[in-house]
Amino acid sequence: MEDLIIESSITDYFKREEVSNSDLTWLKMQLSPADVVGDIVRAYKFGTLVDAIITEQQRIDYFKLTVDDIQYTADEFKKANKMRRAFMQDELGKLILSYAVFQEVKTKKVDFNYAGMKFSLNMRCKFDFRFPPLNYGGDIKSTTATTQEQFEASIAHFDYDRQRAVYMTITDAPMDVVIGISKINFKVFKKFIKRGDETFNRGMDKLNFLAYKYYLLFGE
Repeated sequence: MEDLIIESSITDYFKREEVSNSDLTWLKMQLSPADVVGDIVRAYKFGTLVDAIITEQQRIDYFKLTVDDIQYTADEFKKANKMRRAFMQDELGKLILSYAVFQEVKTKKVDFNYAGMKFSLNMRCKFDFRFPPLNYGGDIKSTTATTQEQFEASIAHFDYDRQRAVYMTITDAPMDVVIGISKINFKVFKKFIKRGDETFNRGMDKLNFLAYKYYLLFGE
């Protein structure tokens, strides 16, 4: 694999040419039933608000109730603010807000081997938060889960395992963490992922399959 490239700016991140986890999600949605697509879209839309309200306040227009050009309701903003307060009161949340780097972009040429077929994709990712000295980071998710067990089930359902496998692969990270904030009971859940564990391996299987499909359709 080529050396890691660190990008200092996130300007026009979504206009970049590298393949992102979002591109792989888009491809999966093209291959999925309509009800699955709707489920994913709804989860990602509200998740964008929660991410922004915790880590990217500059993207928010509180007068228009928008994040970038995405429109939200007053109730959604009220709920997201309550979730932010829950995150700020959590011990890991406090550490993240005090010491982490937010929205850091990483890129890398990643080599794949799917069923004996070798290929490469130039890939990118943008962390919600990251601890550079420890070489690990994570993502903040909104969730309807009210228990740890439900939250861990949602990681597989919404392919958060694949997302974290992408990020860990691009950065050669030994571990990662997914933080879920319940929009039902406002509890904060954490799932730490280590390279080689069940969640990581499941995510890598999903990544390899979709990367293969992407390569067949669009090339390197």
